[in-house]
Amino acid sequence: MGLLSEARIGEQMRQLAGWERSGAAIRKTYRFGSFKEGVAFANRVAEQAEEQDHHPDILIQYRQVTLTLTSHDAGGLTERDFRLARRIDG
Repeated sequence: MGLLSEARIGEQMRQLAGWERSGAAIRKTYRFGSFKEGVAFANRVAEQAEEQDHHPDILIQYRQVTLTLTSHDAGGLTERDFRLARRIDG
């Protein structure tokens, strides 16, 4: 899958709530009422990622989980990143 143009990345970003651009990746932090809720969310994301064969970096910090998406094999952002972000938020 090919890298997206800056224009296409901008279009995709406008369709995502709470995600931010971080260089060649997109990132979002989710906050939860407890550590256990955050871990459960991370596990749900892991299942979705396995289904799409596209795996985010997941950082769990007590009651917050930060997801970072990029297509390492392509060297930046592709449609896969935005498809998974929409699925996670859906």
